[in-house]
Amino acid sequence: MDKSFLKSSSIITAMTFLSRILGLVRDYFIARYFGANGLTDAFLVAFRIPNFLRRLFGEGAFSQAFVPILVETKANHDEAEVQNVINHIGTKFLTILITITVITVIAAPLVIFMFAWGFYFDADPTKFDLASSMLRITFPYLLLISLTAFSGAILNTYDKFAVPAFTPVLLNVSMILSAVYLSQYLETPIMALAWGVLLGGVVQLLFQIPFLIKLKKLPHLVSGNHKSVKTLKTRMLPALFGVSVSQINLLIDTMIATLLVSGSVTWLYYSDRLLELPLALIGIALATVALAKLSRHYANKDDEKFTRTINYALKIGLLLGAPACAGLVLLAEPLIITLFQYDEFDAFAASQSALSLMAYGSGLIAFIVVKILAPVFLSRGDTRTPVKVGVIAMVSNVFLNVIFAYYFAHVGLAIATSISAVINASLLYYYLTKQSIFNASTDLIKLFFKVLLASFIMVAFILTFSNNISFYLESSAWQRISSMSIIIGASIAVYFVCIRLLGIRMNQL
Repeated sequence: MDKSFLKSSSIITAMTFLSRILGLVRDYFIARYFGANGLTDAFLVAFRIPNFLRRLFGEGAFSQAFVPILVETKANHDEAEVQNVINHIGTKFLTILITITVITVIAAPLVIFMFAWGFYFDADPTKFDLASSMLRITFPYLLLISLTAFSGAILNTYDKFAVPAFTPVLLNVSMILSAVYLSQYLETPIMALAWGVLLGGVVQLLFQIPFLIKLKKLPHLVSGNHKSVKTLKTRMLPALFGVSVSQINLLIDTMIATLLVSGSVTWLYYSDRLLELPLALIGIALATVALAKLSRHYANKDDEKFTRTINYALKIGLLLGAPACAGLVLLAEPLIITLFQYDEFDAFAASQSALSLMAYGSGLIAFIVVKILAPVFLSRGDTRTPVKVGVIAMVSNVFLNVIFAYYFAHVGLAIATSISAVINASLLYYYLTKQSIFNASTDLIKLFFKVLLASFIMVAFILTFSNNISFYLESSAWQRISSMSIIIGASIAVYFVCIRLLGIRMNQL
Protein backbone atom coordinates (compact mmCIF):
# COMPACT_ATOMS: atom_id res chain seq x y z
CA MET A 1 0.00 0.00 0.00
CA ASP A 2 1.25 3.47 -0.87
CA LYS A 3 0.59 5.27 2.43
CA SER A 4 1.67 8.65 1.08
CA PHE A 5 -0.68 8.32 -1.90
CA LEU A 6 -3.57 7.23 0.32
CA LYS A 7 -2.98 10.04 2.83
CA SER A 8 -2.82 12.74 0.14
CA SER A 9 -5.85 11.45 -1.75
CA SER A 10 -7.77 11.10 1.54
CA ILE A 11 -7.10 14.76 2.37
CA ILE A 12 -8.34 15.83 -1.04
CA THR A 13 -11.36 13.54 -0.76
CA ALA A 14 -12.29 14.97 2.66
CA MET A 15 -12.01 18.57 1.50
CA THR A 16 -13.76 17.79 -1.77
CA PHE A 17 -16.55 16.02 0.12
CA LEU A 18 -17.16 19.17 2.15
CA SER A 19 -17.18 21.26 -1.02
CA ARG A 20 -19.53 18.91 -2.86
CA ILE A 21 -21.95 18.68 0.05
CA LEU A 22 -22.14 22.46 0.08
CA GLY A 23 -22.52 22.27 -3.70
CA LEU A 24 -25.60 20.12 -3.20
CA VAL A 25 -26.89 22.62 -0.65
CA ARG A 26 -26.29 25.34 -3.23
CA ASP A 27 -28.22 23.38 -5.86
CA TYR A 28 -31.01 22.77 -3.34
CA PHE A 29 -31.47 26.52 -2.93
CA ILE A 30 -31.30 27.10 -6.70
CA ALA A 31 -33.97 24.44 -7.22
CA ARG A 32 -36.12 25.70 -4.37
CA TYR A 33 -35.95 29.40 -5.22
CA PHE A 34 -35.82 29.26 -9.02
CA GLY A 35 -37.11 25.83 -10.14
CA ALA A 36 -36.52 24.21 -13.55
CA ASN A 37 -37.54 26.69 -16.24
CA GLY A 38 -36.23 28.97 -18.97
CA LEU A 39 -34.72 31.50 -16.53
CA THR A 40 -32.79 28.80 -14.70
CA ASP A 41 -31.68 27.37 -18.04
CA ALA A 42 -30.33 30.84 -18.93
CA PHE A 43 -28.28 31.09 -15.75
CA LEU A 44 -26.91 27.57 -16.08
CA VAL A 45 -25.71 28.30 -19.61
CA ALA A 46 -24.10 31.57 -18.47
CA PHE A 47 -22.42 29.68 -15.62
CA ARG A 48 -21.47 26.57 -17.56
CA ILE A 49 -19.49 28.49 -20.22
CA PRO A 50 -16.83 29.96 -17.85
CA ASN A 51 -17.03 26.81 -15.70
CA PHE A 52 -16.33 24.65 -18.73
CA LEU A 53 -13.39 26.83 -19.78
CA ARG A 54 -12.18 26.80 -16.17
CA ARG A 55 -11.96 23.03 -16.27
CA LEU A 56 -10.01 23.25 -19.51
CA PHE A 57 -7.67 26.14 -18.79
CA GLY A 58 -7.54 25.89 -15.03
CA GLU A 59 -8.03 22.47 -13.54
CA GLY A 60 -7.81 20.61 -16.82
CA ALA A 61 -5.20 21.05 -19.51
CA PHE A 62 -3.24 23.80 -17.80
CA SER A 63 -2.75 22.00 -14.49
CA GLN A 64 -2.06 18.70 -16.24
CA ALA A 65 0.65 20.32 -18.36
CA PHE A 66 2.02 22.74 -15.73
CA VAL A 67 2.53 20.35 -12.79
CA PRO A 68 4.97 18.01 -14.62
CA ILE A 69 7.01 21.03 -15.78
CA LEU A 70 7.17 22.39 -12.24
CA VAL A 71 8.05 18.98 -10.81
CA GLU A 72 10.84 18.52 -13.38
CA THR A 73 12.22 21.98 -12.58
CA LYS A 74 12.02 21.31 -8.84
CA ALA A 75 13.85 17.98 -9.24
CA ASN A 76 16.66 19.29 -11.46
CA HIS A 77 17.13 22.95 -10.47
CA ASP A 78 17.24 25.21 -7.44
CA GLU A 79 14.29 27.10 -5.94
CA ALA A 80 15.28 30.32 -7.73
CA GLU A 81 14.70 28.64 -11.09
CA VAL A 82 11.40 27.21 -9.85
CA GLN A 83 10.29 30.74 -8.97
CA ASN A 84 11.47 31.93 -12.38
CA VAL A 85 9.31 29.31 -14.12
CA ILE A 86 6.32 30.28 -11.97
CA ASN A 87 6.80 33.98 -12.77
CA HIS A 88 7.07 33.57 -16.55
CA ILE A 89 4.23 31.06 -16.91
CA GLY A 90 2.04 33.07 -14.53
CA THR A 91 2.60 36.29 -16.49
CA LYS A 92 1.75 34.69 -19.84
CA PHE A 93 -1.25 32.92 -18.34
CA LEU A 94 -2.60 36.15 -16.85
CA THR A 95 -2.18 38.02 -20.14
CA ILE A 96 -4.12 35.39 -22.09
CA LEU A 97 -6.89 35.22 -19.49
CA ILE A 98 -7.38 39.00 -19.43
CA THR A 99 -7.58 39.09 -23.22
CA ILE A 100 -10.15 36.25 -23.38
CA THR A 101 -12.22 37.82 -20.60
CA VAL A 102 -12.39 41.28 -22.17
CA ILE A 103 -13.32 39.92 -25.61
CA THR A 104 -16.02 37.64 -24.19
CA VAL A 105 -17.61 40.31 -22.01
CA ILE A 106 -17.86 42.61 -25.04
CA ALA A 107 -19.17 39.88 -27.35
CA ALA A 108 -21.39 38.08 -24.80
CA PRO A 109 -24.46 37.72 -27.11
CA LEU A 110 -22.30 36.14 -29.81
CA VAL A 111 -20.81 33.69 -27.29
CA ILE A 112 -24.27 32.71 -26.03
CA PHE A 113 -25.33 32.14 -29.64
CA MET A 114 -22.32 29.86 -30.18
CA PHE A 115 -22.93 27.77 -27.05
CA ALA A 116 -26.73 27.88 -26.80
CA TRP A 117 -28.11 28.60 -30.24
CA GLY A 118 -31.46 27.15 -29.21
CA PHE A 119 -32.03 30.26 -27.07
CA TYR A 120 -31.55 32.54 -30.08
CA PHE A 121 -34.18 30.77 -32.15
CA ASP A 122 -36.68 30.50 -29.29
CA ALA A 123 -39.92 32.43 -29.82
CA ASP A 124 -39.37 34.14 -26.45
CA PRO A 125 -36.11 36.21 -26.50
CA THR A 126 -36.00 36.37 -22.68
CA LYS A 127 -33.65 33.40 -22.24
CA PHE A 128 -31.15 34.67 -24.81
CA ASP A 129 -31.09 38.24 -23.47
CA LEU A 130 -30.87 37.12 -19.85
CA ALA A 131 -28.12 34.60 -20.57
CA SER A 132 -26.11 37.31 -22.39
CA SER A 133 -26.47 39.73 -19.47
CA MET A 134 -25.49 37.12 -16.91
CA LEU A 135 -22.50 35.96 -18.97
CA ARG A 136 -21.02 39.46 -18.70
CA ILE A 137 -21.10 39.02 -14.93
CA THR A 138 -20.07 35.36 -14.70
CA PHE A 139 -17.31 35.21 -17.30
CA PRO A 140 -14.66 37.13 -15.27
CA TYR A 141 -14.96 34.13 -12.94
CA LEU A 142 -12.83 32.29 -15.50
CA LEU A 143 -9.95 34.72 -14.95
CA LEU A 144 -10.21 34.50 -11.17
CA ILE A 145 -10.66 30.73 -10.88
CA SER A 146 -7.94 29.94 -13.43
CA LEU A 147 -5.47 31.97 -11.37
CA THR A 148 -6.74 30.07 -8.34
CA ALA A 149 -6.07 26.78 -10.15
CA PHE A 150 -2.59 28.06 -11.07
CA SER A 151 -1.79 28.73 -7.43
CA GLY A 152 -3.37 25.40 -6.46
CA ALA A 153 -1.09 23.57 -8.90
CA ILE A 154 1.92 25.18 -7.21
CA LEU A 155 0.67 24.11 -3.78
CA ASN A 156 -0.02 20.55 -5.01
CA THR A 157 3.53 20.31 -6.37
CA TYR A 158 4.77 20.94 -2.83
CA ASP A 159 2.31 18.34 -1.46
CA LYS A 160 0.00 21.01 -0.01
CA PHE A 161 -3.21 19.35 -1.17
CA ALA A 162 -5.67 20.49 1.51
CA VAL A 163 -5.87 24.20 0.64
CA PRO A 164 -6.66 23.80 -3.10
CA ALA A 165 -9.17 21.05 -2.28
CA PHE A 166 -10.95 23.25 0.30
CA THR A 167 -11.08 26.37 -1.88
CA PRO A 168 -14.24 25.43 -3.92
CA VAL A 169 -16.21 25.55 -0.66
CA LEU A 170 -16.03 29.33 -0.85
CA LEU A 171 -17.80 29.49 -4.22
CA ASN A 172 -20.68 27.42 -2.90
CA VAL A 173 -21.02 29.60 0.20
CA SER A 174 -21.03 32.73 -1.95
CA MET A 175 -23.74 31.39 -4.28
CA ILE A 176 -25.91 30.16 -1.39
CA LEU A 177 -25.80 33.54 0.34
CA SER A 178 -26.54 35.32 -2.94
CA ALA A 179 -29.53 33.06 -3.69
CA VAL A 180 -31.01 33.47 -0.22
CA TYR A 181 -30.32 37.14 0.50
CA LEU A 182 -29.22 39.11 -2.58
CA SER A 183 -32.05 37.77 -4.78
CA GLN A 184 -34.59 39.61 -2.62
CA TYR A 185 -33.22 42.99 -3.69
CA LEU A 186 -32.91 42.48 -7.46
CA GLU A 187 -35.54 43.16 -10.10
CA THR A 188 -34.61 39.85 -11.72
CA PRO A 189 -33.89 37.60 -8.71
CA ILE A 190 -31.93 34.96 -10.60
CA MET A 191 -29.28 37.58 -11.45
CA ALA A 192 -28.16 37.13 -7.84
CA LEU A 193 -26.64 33.79 -8.80
CA ALA A 194 -24.47 35.46 -11.45
CA TRP A 195 -23.16 37.96 -8.91
CA GLY A 196 -22.60 35.09 -6.48
CA VAL A 197 -20.36 33.35 -9.03
CA LEU A 198 -18.25 36.49 -9.52
CA LEU A 199 -17.91 37.10 -5.77
CA GLY A 200 -16.98 33.44 -5.26
CA GLY A 201 -14.14 33.75 -7.77
CA VAL A 202 -12.70 36.77 -5.95
CA VAL A 203 -12.87 35.10 -2.54
CA GLN A 204 -11.28 31.85 -3.79
CA LEU A 205 -8.26 33.62 -5.25
CA LEU A 206 -7.73 35.80 -2.19
CA PHE A 207 -7.94 32.74 0.06
CA GLN A 208 -4.94 30.99 -1.53
CA ILE A 209 -2.58 33.97 -1.71
CA PRO A 210 -1.42 33.78 1.97
CA PHE A 211 -0.44 30.13 1.50
CA LEU A 212 1.64 30.97 -1.57
CA ILE A 213 3.34 33.74 0.40
CA LYS A 214 4.10 31.30 3.22
CA LEU A 215 5.56 28.88 0.67
CA LYS A 216 7.53 31.79 -0.87
CA LYS A 217 6.14 30.99 -4.30
CA LEU A 218 3.87 33.97 -4.97
CA PRO A 219 4.09 34.70 -8.74
CA HIS A 220 5.48 38.04 -9.90
CA LEU A 221 4.96 39.80 -13.22
CA VAL A 222 8.04 39.57 -15.45
CA SER A 223 9.00 40.42 -19.01
CA GLY A 224 10.83 38.41 -21.62
CA ASN A 225 10.59 34.76 -22.59
CA HIS A 226 11.42 31.49 -20.88
CA LYS A 227 11.72 28.00 -22.34
CA SER A 228 9.15 26.70 -19.85
CA VAL A 229 6.44 28.79 -21.55
CA LYS A 230 7.17 27.13 -24.90
CA THR A 231 7.14 23.71 -23.25
CA LEU A 232 3.80 24.51 -21.61
CA LYS A 233 2.28 25.57 -24.94
CA THR A 234 3.51 22.38 -26.59
CA ARG A 235 1.93 20.21 -23.91
CA MET A 236 -1.15 22.25 -23.12
CA LEU A 237 -2.66 23.01 -26.48
CA PRO A 238 -3.28 19.40 -27.47
CA ALA A 239 -4.15 18.48 -23.89
CA LEU A 240 -7.16 20.79 -24.09
CA PHE A 241 -8.93 17.89 -25.73
CA GLY A 242 -7.13 15.01 -24.13
CA VAL A 243 -7.86 15.68 -20.47
CA SER A 244 -11.18 17.46 -20.70
CA VAL A 245 -13.21 15.39 -23.10
CA SER A 246 -15.89 14.61 -20.53
CA GLN A 247 -16.41 18.34 -19.93
CA ILE A 248 -16.49 19.05 -23.66
CA ASN A 249 -19.08 16.32 -24.03
CA LEU A 250 -21.17 17.79 -21.21
CA LEU A 251 -21.02 21.19 -22.89
CA ILE A 252 -22.13 19.64 -26.17
CA ASP A 253 -25.00 18.06 -24.23
CA THR A 254 -25.97 21.52 -22.98
CA MET A 255 -25.75 23.05 -26.46
CA ILE A 256 -28.08 20.42 -27.91
CA ALA A 257 -30.34 20.59 -24.86
CA THR A 258 -31.07 24.27 -25.62
CA LEU A 259 -32.89 22.99 -28.72
CA LEU A 260 -35.15 20.78 -26.59
CA VAL A 261 -38.05 21.74 -24.33
CA SER A 262 -37.52 24.34 -21.61
CA GLY A 263 -36.08 22.75 -18.51
CA SER A 264 -33.87 20.27 -20.40
CA VAL A 265 -30.68 22.17 -19.55
CA THR A 266 -31.67 22.24 -15.88
CA TRP A 267 -32.56 18.52 -15.80
CA LEU A 268 -29.14 17.65 -17.22
CA TYR A 269 -27.46 20.06 -14.82
CA TYR A 270 -28.90 18.44 -11.70
CA SER A 271 -28.12 14.92 -12.85
CA ASP A 272 -24.59 16.02 -13.76
CA ARG A 273 -24.20 17.61 -10.32
CA LEU A 274 -24.94 14.31 -8.59
CA LEU A 275 -22.58 12.50 -10.96
CA GLU A 276 -19.86 15.01 -10.11
CA LEU A 277 -20.02 14.18 -6.40
CA PRO A 278 -18.50 10.67 -6.56
CA LEU A 279 -16.44 11.63 -9.60
CA ALA A 280 -14.77 14.44 -7.66
CA LEU A 281 -14.39 12.43 -4.44
CA ILE A 282 -12.85 9.48 -6.24
CA GLY A 283 -11.64 10.27 -9.75
CA ILE A 284 -10.43 13.86 -9.41
CA ALA A 285 -8.87 13.22 -5.98
CA LEU A 286 -6.93 10.24 -7.33
CA ALA A 287 -5.97 12.08 -10.53
CA THR A 288 -4.68 15.13 -8.64
CA VAL A 289 -2.37 13.08 -6.44
CA ALA A 290 -1.42 10.66 -9.22
CA LEU A 291 -0.26 13.42 -11.57
CA ALA A 292 2.12 14.91 -9.00
CA LYS A 293 3.51 11.52 -7.94
CA LEU A 294 3.73 10.06 -11.46
CA SER A 295 5.57 13.16 -12.66
CA ARG A 296 8.01 12.82 -9.77
CA HIS A 297 8.61 9.09 -10.38
CA TYR A 298 9.11 9.68 -14.12
CA ALA A 299 11.54 12.55 -13.46
CA ASN A 300 13.47 10.26 -11.08
CA LYS A 301 13.31 7.38 -13.62
CA ASP A 302 11.71 5.11 -11.03
CA ASP A 303 9.71 2.75 -13.27
CA GLU A 304 8.66 0.43 -10.44
CA LYS A 305 7.02 3.19 -8.39
CA PHE A 306 5.52 4.66 -11.57
CA THR A 307 3.74 1.39 -12.41
CA ARG A 308 2.77 0.76 -8.79
CA THR A 309 1.14 4.20 -8.56
CA ILE A 310 -1.04 3.54 -11.62
CA ASN A 311 -2.04 0.13 -10.30
CA TYR A 312 -2.88 1.48 -6.85
CA ALA A 313 -4.93 4.39 -8.22
CA LEU A 314 -6.98 2.02 -10.40
CA LYS A 315 -7.59 -0.32 -7.45
CA ILE A 316 -8.88 2.51 -5.27
CA GLY A 317 -10.93 3.90 -8.16
CA LEU A 318 -12.53 0.51 -8.80
CA LEU A 319 -13.08 -0.29 -5.12
CA LEU A 320 -14.91 2.99 -4.46
CA GLY A 321 -16.35 3.67 -7.89
CA ALA A 322 -18.30 0.43 -8.32
CA PRO A 323 -20.72 0.90 -5.38
CA ALA A 324 -21.10 4.60 -6.24
CA CYS A 325 -22.05 3.66 -9.80
CA ALA A 326 -24.67 1.16 -8.62
CA GLY A 327 -26.04 3.62 -6.07
CA LEU A 328 -26.46 6.44 -8.59
CA VAL A 329 -28.38 4.21 -11.01
CA LEU A 330 -30.63 2.49 -8.47
CA LEU A 331 -31.32 5.49 -6.23
CA ALA A 332 -31.43 8.19 -8.90
CA GLU A 333 -35.02 9.32 -8.41
CA PRO A 334 -35.08 9.11 -4.58
CA LEU A 335 -31.85 11.14 -4.51
CA ILE A 336 -33.22 13.84 -6.82
CA ILE A 337 -36.53 14.03 -4.92
CA THR A 338 -34.78 14.16 -1.53
CA LEU A 339 -32.32 16.86 -2.51
CA PHE A 340 -34.18 19.10 -4.94
CA GLN A 341 -37.95 18.54 -5.16
CA TYR A 342 -39.19 21.51 -3.17
CA ASP A 343 -41.28 24.58 -4.02
CA GLU A 344 -40.43 25.56 -7.63
CA PHE A 345 -38.81 22.20 -8.49
CA ASP A 346 -41.73 19.82 -9.07
CA ALA A 347 -42.16 16.03 -9.37
CA PHE A 348 -41.95 16.10 -13.17
CA ALA A 349 -38.62 17.93 -13.07
CA ALA A 350 -37.36 15.40 -10.51
CA SER A 351 -38.36 12.41 -12.65
CA GLN A 352 -36.75 13.89 -15.76
CA SER A 353 -33.53 14.68 -13.89
CA ALA A 354 -33.50 11.16 -12.45
CA LEU A 355 -33.66 9.58 -15.90
CA SER A 356 -30.58 11.43 -17.11
CA LEU A 357 -28.80 10.72 -13.80
CA MET A 358 -29.27 6.99 -14.37
CA ALA A 359 -27.72 7.39 -17.81
CA TYR A 360 -24.80 9.46 -16.52
CA GLY A 361 -24.31 7.22 -13.48
CA SER A 362 -23.91 4.08 -15.59
CA GLY A 363 -20.71 5.58 -17.00
CA LEU A 364 -19.16 6.58 -13.66
CA ILE A 365 -16.45 3.89 -13.67
CA ALA A 366 -15.38 4.95 -17.16
CA PHE A 367 -15.25 8.63 -16.10
CA ILE A 368 -13.04 7.68 -13.13
CA VAL A 369 -10.69 5.54 -15.24
CA VAL A 370 -10.23 8.42 -17.71
CA LYS A 371 -9.31 10.73 -14.83
CA ILE A 372 -6.66 8.24 -13.68
CA LEU A 373 -5.19 7.15 -17.02
CA ALA A 374 -4.92 10.51 -18.83
CA PRO A 375 -2.34 11.87 -16.31
CA VAL A 376 -0.15 8.80 -16.97
CA PHE A 377 0.60 10.06 -20.47
CA LEU A 378 0.85 13.70 -19.41
CA SER A 379 3.32 12.92 -16.62
CA ARG A 380 5.60 11.53 -19.34
CA GLY A 381 5.20 14.63 -21.49
CA ASP A 382 3.01 12.75 -23.98
CA THR A 383 0.07 14.94 -24.97
CA ARG A 384 -0.38 13.40 -28.41
CA THR A 385 -1.95 10.14 -27.25
CA PRO A 386 -4.61 11.65 -24.92
CA VAL A 387 -5.61 14.17 -27.57
CA LYS A 388 -5.94 11.47 -30.23
CA VAL A 389 -8.13 9.43 -27.90
CA GLY A 390 -10.03 12.52 -26.78
CA VAL A 391 -10.90 13.55 -30.32
CA ILE A 392 -12.20 10.06 -31.10
CA ALA A 393 -14.33 10.07 -27.95
CA MET A 394 -15.67 13.57 -28.65
CA VAL A 395 -16.59 12.78 -32.26
CA SER A 396 -18.29 9.60 -31.04
CA ASN A 397 -20.26 11.62 -28.51
CA VAL A 398 -21.49 14.12 -31.12
CA PHE A 399 -22.54 11.30 -33.44
CA LEU A 400 -24.32 9.42 -30.65
CA ASN A 401 -25.94 12.64 -29.39
CA VAL A 402 -27.66 13.18 -32.71
CA ILE A 403 -29.02 9.64 -32.72
CA PHE A 404 -30.03 9.27 -29.07
CA ALA A 405 -31.37 12.82 -28.61
CA TYR A 406 -33.81 12.22 -31.46
CA TYR A 407 -35.29 9.18 -29.71
CA PHE A 408 -34.72 9.89 -25.99
CA ALA A 409 -34.41 13.73 -25.77
CA HIS A 410 -32.18 14.88 -22.87
CA VAL A 411 -31.75 11.31 -21.57
CA GLY A 412 -30.22 10.36 -24.91
CA LEU A 413 -27.60 13.05 -24.45
CA ALA A 414 -26.56 11.54 -21.12
CA ILE A 415 -26.44 8.04 -22.64
CA ALA A 416 -24.18 9.27 -25.43
CA THR A 417 -21.82 10.94 -22.95
CA SER A 418 -21.46 7.76 -20.89
CA ILE A 419 -20.77 5.65 -23.97
CA SER A 420 -18.12 8.11 -25.15
CA ALA A 421 -16.48 7.88 -21.69
CA VAL A 422 -16.27 4.10 -22.10
CA ILE A 423 -14.65 4.59 -25.51
CA ASN A 424 -12.22 7.11 -24.03
CA ALA A 425 -11.19 4.87 -21.11
CA SER A 426 -10.82 1.79 -23.31
CA LEU A 427 -8.59 3.53 -25.83
CA LEU A 428 -6.39 5.09 -23.13
CA TYR A 429 -5.78 1.65 -21.65
CA TYR A 430 -5.16 0.19 -25.11
CA TYR A 431 -2.40 2.70 -25.80
CA LEU A 432 -0.87 2.17 -22.36
CA THR A 433 -0.52 -1.52 -23.13
CA LYS A 434 0.57 -0.92 -26.73
CA GLN A 435 3.36 1.41 -25.56
CA SER A 436 4.34 -1.09 -22.81
CA ILE A 437 3.71 1.51 -20.11
CA PHE A 438 1.18 -0.43 -18.08
CA ASN A 439 -0.70 -3.73 -18.08
CA ALA A 440 -3.39 -4.65 -15.60
CA SER A 441 -1.80 -6.79 -12.89
CA THR A 442 -3.19 -10.15 -11.79
CA ASP A 443 -4.18 -8.74 -8.41
CA LEU A 444 -6.05 -5.86 -10.13
CA ILE A 445 -8.06 -8.36 -12.21
CA LYS A 446 -8.81 -10.45 -9.11
CA LEU A 447 -9.91 -7.29 -7.29
CA PHE A 448 -12.25 -6.47 -10.18
CA PHE A 449 -14.19 -9.74 -9.86
CA LYS A 450 -14.39 -9.46 -6.07
CA VAL A 451 -15.68 -5.89 -6.33
CA LEU A 452 -18.19 -7.02 -8.95
CA LEU A 453 -19.54 -9.72 -6.63
CA ALA A 454 -19.76 -7.35 -3.65
CA SER A 455 -21.55 -4.79 -5.82
CA PHE A 456 -24.14 -7.36 -6.95
CA ILE A 457 -24.88 -8.22 -3.30
CA MET A 458 -25.26 -4.51 -2.50
CA VAL A 459 -27.62 -4.08 -5.48
CA ALA A 460 -29.77 -6.95 -4.22
CA PHE A 461 -29.89 -5.31 -0.79
CA ILE A 462 -31.00 -1.96 -2.24
CA LEU A 463 -33.68 -3.53 -4.42
CA THR A 464 -35.02 -5.48 -1.43
CA PHE A 465 -35.06 -2.83 1.29
CA SER A 466 -35.30 0.61 -0.34
CA ASN A 467 -38.61 2.50 -0.15
CA ASN A 468 -40.69 3.01 -3.29
CA ILE A 469 -40.93 6.37 -5.04
CA SER A 470 -44.38 7.19 -3.64
CA PHE A 471 -42.90 7.21 -0.14
CA TYR A 472 -40.46 9.97 -1.07
CA LEU A 473 -43.09 11.97 -2.97
CA GLU A 474 -45.44 11.93 0.01
CA SER A 475 -42.88 12.44 2.80
CA SER A 476 -41.48 15.54 4.46
CA ALA A 477 -37.91 16.70 3.88
CA TRP A 478 -36.64 15.13 7.11
CA GLN A 479 -38.38 11.84 6.37
CA ARG A 480 -36.81 11.78 2.92
CA ILE A 481 -33.36 12.59 4.28
CA SER A 482 -33.63 10.01 7.08
CA SER A 483 -34.76 7.25 4.74
CA MET A 484 -32.11 8.09 2.15
CA SER A 485 -29.37 8.25 4.78
CA ILE A 486 -30.36 4.87 6.22
CA ILE A 487 -30.46 3.05 2.87
CA ILE A 488 -27.18 4.60 1.68
CA GLY A 489 -25.44 3.95 4.99
CA ALA A 490 -26.71 0.36 5.17
CA SER A 491 -25.76 -0.28 1.53
CA ILE A 492 -22.23 0.97 2.12
CA ALA A 493 -21.96 -1.24 5.20
CA VAL A 494 -23.17 -4.29 3.25
CA TYR A 495 -20.68 -3.60 0.46
CA PHE A 496 -17.65 -3.22 2.70
CA VAL A 497 -18.58 -6.24 4.82
CA CYS A 498 -18.66 -8.23 1.58
CA ILE A 499 -15.33 -6.73 0.56
CA ARG A 500 -13.87 -7.76 3.89
CA LEU A 501 -15.27 -11.29 3.67
CA LEU A 502 -13.80 -11.60 0.17
CA GLY A 503 -10.36 -10.98 1.64
CA ILE A 504 -9.73 -7.42 0.42
CA ARG A 505 -7.61 -5.36 2.82
CA MET A 506 -6.70 -1.70 2.22
CA ASN A 507 -3.19 -2.23 3.62
CA GLN A 508 -2.62 -5.01 1.10
CA LEU A 509 -3.66 -3.20 -2.09
